[in-house]
Order: sequence, then C-alpha cells, then structure tokens
Amino acid sequence: MDSKGNSEKKKDLTCVGKSVRRVDGWPKVLGKAKYTADHSFEGMLFAAVKRADFPHARIKSIDVEGAQLPGVEAIMLEEDIPGNPRFGALNPHQPVIISDIVRYLGDGIALVAAKSEKIAREAAKRIVVSYEELPGLFDPREARKSELSIHPEGNEIVHHVLRKGEVSEGFAAADVVLERDYQTQFQEHAYLEPEAAVAVPQPDGGITVYGSMQHPFSTRRVVARVLGLPLAKVRVIQGELGGGFGGKDESSSIVCARAALLALKTGKPVKLVNTREESFVESYKRHPYYLHYKVGAKKDGTLTAMEIEIVADGGAYASMSTFVTWRSVVQATGPYTVPNVKTDVYAYHTNNTYTGAFRGFGSPQIVYASESLMDELAAELKISPAEIRKKNFYQQGGETATGQTLKHVVSLEPALDAVLAELNKKPLEQNANPVFSRGRGFACSYRGVALGAEGVDATGAVVNLLEDGSAIVSTGVAENGQGLRTVFSQIVSEELGIPLEKIVFLDCDTSSIADGGPSVASRCTIMGGNAVRHACLQLKERLNLSEQPDLQKAIKATLNAGKSLYAFGWHNAPKVSWDEHTGQGDAYFTYVYACQGVEVEVNNQTGETKVLRAVAAHDVGMALNPQQVELQIYGGVTMGAGYGLTEEVILEKGVTKNPNFNGYHIPDSRMIGEIVPIIIENPDAAGPFGAKTIGEPTCELLAPAIANAILQATGARVRTIPATPARVLHAMQKEGAPA
Repeated sequence: MDSKGNSEKKKDLTCVGKSVRRVDGWPKVLGKAKYTADHSFEGMLFAAVKRADFPHARIKSIDVEGAQLPGVEAIMLEEDIPGNPRFGALNPHQPVIISDIVRYLGDGIALVAAKSEKIAREAAKRIVVSYEELPGLFDPREARKSELSIHPEGNEIVHHVLRKGEVSEGFAAADVVLERDYQTQFQEHAYLEPEAAVAVPQPDGGITVYGSMQHPFSTRRVVARVLGLPLAKVRVIQGELGGGFGGKDESSSIVCARAALLALKTGKPVKLVNTREESFVESYKRHPYYLHYKVGAKKDGTLTAMEIEIVADGGAYASMSTFVTWRSVVQATGPYTVPNVKTDVYAYHTNNTYTGAFRGFGSPQIVYASESLMDELAAELKISPAEIRKKNFYQQGGETATGQTLKHVVSLEPALDAVLAELNKKPLEQNANPVFSRGRGFACSYRGVALGAEGVDATGAVVNLLEDGSAIVSTGVAENGQGLRTVFSQIVSEELGIPLEKIVFLDCDTSSIADGGPSVASRCTIMGGNAVRHACLQLKERLNLSEQPDLQKAIKATLNAGKSLYAFGWHNAPKVSWDEHTGQGDAYFTYVYACQGVEVEVNNQTGETKVLRAVAAHDVGMALNPQQVELQIYGGVTMGAGYGLTEEVILEKGVTKNPNFNGYHIPDSRMIGEIVPIIIENPDAAGPFGAKTIGEPTCELLAPAIANAILQATGARVRTIPATPARVLHAMQKEGAPA
C-alpha cells in the first residue's frame, strides 16, 4: 500500500525496494555459518560458573578446595579480578562475579577453567559457599514502600513524569470516567542459541573475544573495565547470532567478561557457553508492569484526560530500566490526542531476575494496557472501537502528549482501515461446535524511531571500493539476524551500481570501525542506512559518476588521480529534546504507525485460545526490501502472540520454576493460523530512500488485539497477560460468560 508518487519513485530504483535474497542466507541454510560455540583454538579450556543458592543472602565464606580436580587450571573469585568487578550503563553496580551480597539467583560467585566442560562443571559444583540468608523483596509494589533496601542507594531505580494540562479539569469536563488495572509478565527472549563466548589472549597482553552478543562495543567496555585494560587492547568480534531480540547485551557482556578473565589468568583460550537452564536463570527478562489507567471522555468519545501510574519490576540490577521506562512514559497514552495528561512511571529493585532490553523496549506493556482501555471505554460509551480511535487519533500537524508537533505523515487511520478491510473480506463465522466461540479485535500504536532523547544517536559505516569494482562494507551497528547486511548491501548496490554478489559485508569488529551505538530501538535501517549512503555519496562524488556512468572506467581514473576509494560515512540523528521535570519535548525525530487485527477461537470449556488469523498493517516509510519487511512482521506477530497467550517466566520468591522450553511455551503453528502482512509506505525525509523502521513495532500490538478479540468471543475481559486458559476461564466465570 503506497502513494502513486512513491510507486513512481520506486520504479527508478534498481536494487533498493526490491525483495532480493538475503546476502547471508546460503551459509545459514547450508550449515556453514559459524556461531560462537563453533569456535575452537589449540589448547582451549572450558569454563563454568558457580552461581548463587539463594536470591538474597550475605556470603560468609567461599571454599574452593574441593574444586581442585585434575584438569582444573584456574579458579577465580571476585578478589582475583584485576580491574573493576562491577559495571552498568547508568549505575555501575552489577557484578561479573560477587563475594559479598547475592541479590538474585543468577549471580555468579566463582569461575572455573578446565580441560573439559565436564570437569569444569563438576568443579564448580564442588565449590562450597556459606551464606547468611537475607529477607527478600519479590514484588516491586512492596519494594516501593519497604524499609528493606536491596542496594545501598535504595530500591527506586527511576521515576519518570509527564505533565500536560490539568487532569483535574479534564476529568471534571468528562461525561464518563473509567479506571482500570492491567498487569504484564516476565518474558524470556527464548533465542535458540544461548549466550556464548570464546576469549583468546594476545601476545601484547590484550584479549580478543568472539561472542554471541548484539552490541560488541558495549561488550568491549565491560571487558576492558573488568580486565583493567585500555579499550584498544580489547578486540570484540561478533559471531553469527542465533537470536537476540534485545537479550544479548548485558547478559552476553557478562559471559564474555568471565571468559576473558579466565583466558588472561591461564594464558589460554577459554570457551564459556551457558546451558538453557543457566540462560533462563541468569539472563534478564522483559519488565513486568503493573499499570493503573484513569481516563475521562465526552459522550461522543472525545478524550479529555488520562492519569496513569506504572510500576515496573527492575529486578536485582538497574540495567536498561531507566531507558525502557522512559519510552513507556513518552507513549503511555497511546496514539491519541489527550489535552490533559499526568503520567508517572516507576521502576524498583526486587530480588527477582533483573530486567532489561527486549524487542519493543517498554512499548508492549503500555500498548497492551492503553489499547485494552480504549475498547473498554468504547463499550462504556456504546460506540465502536474503531469510532473511538478515529475520533482521537493523532493527525498530521497534531500534538503528542509530550507537546511534540507531528510534521510527518501520520498514517493511523489508513493502517486501521487496511486491517478492518482485510478482516471484513469474510464475515466472522462461528464454529458449528458450541464449545468454541470466535471473536475479532484490533489494536493501534505509534512508536518513536531510534534512541530519541534517551541519548546521543549517531553511527558510522565504511565502504571500501576495490579496483575490480567489488566492495567491502562494514558498519558500527551489528547484524542481529534482522537482515541489516542485506539492506545495507542493497543501498551500496543502488548508489554505486555494484551487483550484490560483488559486495562483501564484514562481521562487526570493534577494532576495525568506530562505535556506532547498539543495534536496538529499531534504529539500524534509518541510522546505519544513512551512514552507508553518506559513504556511497562521497565515493560517487570522488568517482564523478554523474559524468562517467561506466563504473570500471571511473575507478581507474580515480585511482590514477591518486584519490582514495575508501569512504567513511557518519550520520547524526536529527535534533530531539526532553525536559525530565515535565515530560515535555520532541522525544523522537520521527514515528511509525501500525494496526494489527486478529480473529481468535476460544474453547469455552478449557479457556484455550487460538489465533485463526492475524492482519498486520505497518507504515515503514519505505520498504527497502519488502520481503524482509514481511518476514519481520511474521516474526513480530508470532512473538506478540506468545506475549499475549502463553509466554511467562514463573518466579516464586526469586526462584525460576520453568527454566526450559518444556515449561516455557513459545507459540507454534498449532496456535497461530494465517498471518497477513500489509506494508504502508509514506517516505520520511529522515530515512535512507525514505525508510524508517519495522523490527520492534511488529511485536507490540497482537497481545491487546487478542485480549479485545477474547472479549468479543466470550464477553470476558482478561486484564493480566498472558491470557492462559486458566485466566480466560477465570475471566469468563467472573463476567458470567458461557462456559
């Protein structure tokens, strides 16, 4: 779906805008792609970690004598760390290994390196730790008011505010005021490849680390800090990634740092690979949110006020909680014009597994609540869910809750119309068996692109054009499986006229390119793509391609003139602003818009819910590779279905009760039927060829759409996700729906 003008522009392109095959596809299909655990070096040792036995305890003593088995070459405690044992993006209080206070079950206490993994794991088991168990906090609402402090600085990680207008006046002007509470869960990233690292000591006293990580540069910072080395002596090379979804940042940095510590101590390469159970217990999760919404509206559906309070479980360490919850405060009202807003978002420490970056990054939680709320308000006012949304949607030139004027194309209504048109191609047909009920629902969202006012947003890329007309490309943002290599190669091909098969894309290596920031916030296409294009434009000018269309002749002439065919492109994001005291400002330089609709079938006797059909309409600015956009939609919708229906890490007093896939259920083909992707294109001046983003918006909408569809099917509102069979049945019994 796009405008005629955009279609005409795409006709003039030769590679961009086309569904070309992934440039890294064949090595993966043929099993030739090299993942971190595939690396092997002569004399390599294997590592294991001794982890905590209690979620909150004081360590009294550590006895390693029983771990001195034949084949064990090193045992390390916190006191053996040559640098700083703690790290953290904002609060450097997270330990690589710890010797004083355990704050969750994933804390590491000792490291072992041995000649085999079996010996290393056995040795780790034999390390004896004496504890004084401490009382724990396992609910952020309790941590909010408790006198017990998990950290010396207290339990509050952050408090974000947003103030616009006067909510008291807004509620006074309302004909209807509604208050609702919603709750979301711990979600596991569930990547197939657990965290892994191989560290190799270098002759100059430095270290090279091969790792399964999403952001090699943040890993380099952690490793250098822990080893007490300058950044220049720490080289981090990203291995092929077997899934990340935001989960392989701090978790992977810890694994890399532990392997590096043992490698420097032994002088030998060391491999450390987490088991699935270790990954579940140790790695950070999606933040659970407790959300209270109060909304006021006129009889015709016009919103007058929203008052929102959100409490997030940050777990044992701060990690990305400050940034995750900031995005929540920006977008908590949903894509709706609300003249009076009061929002408070808090994150608190608990002794649960800590929480951090996860695809969607603070949006899935608030989209679930705000889009459930809009359907509840529509029912209260006896108007349709579509009507109330259209009545209040952001419009081009309109103003957000943060006071930002939207100067780009706002495509909420086209996205909603596209989804409803697709769903309504067939009438909703009930199952002939009365045990089953069917219903439809949808949800809409807007999302800030890139880092926004979270921090400085800039990145770089290198395009090295060679004398035979081939090219080598590298970027400061890393390929995490999302197709970055392919899209960037398409940009190079388009700008320089080089066939894709003559372009080689290098793995991200911290010693060969400048730090370009993390592959997060759906920023890679718009930021990295611009950087690649800047490099290409430099080369085009140097080659004088506007006057010399023959690339090979242009290359020869440029080389003969003594000019370089190596170009470094750097891109800075457009200016943004933020007032942390009021929550006002231009939070992001542009936004994307989306709607997802779903048809579900509910078993009224068991509460089991299946997705029969999902329709997802997303405005991506411009689809640089339409097939890859569709694949992102397929994956995101599936992940959203898991978030809405089945996925939940069960923690009881800090103990993970389902640390494997036999107890943690990700969706499969039996649970999800047809997925229909709809691509909307409104080119944005901020992006390369008008492109914006697609990765994260795809996973934040299906959970509320499912909840709204369950309501239509059964008459029961599920306000806590995932909507497990037990929760659906409970809601049906509470509402008196048919069972």
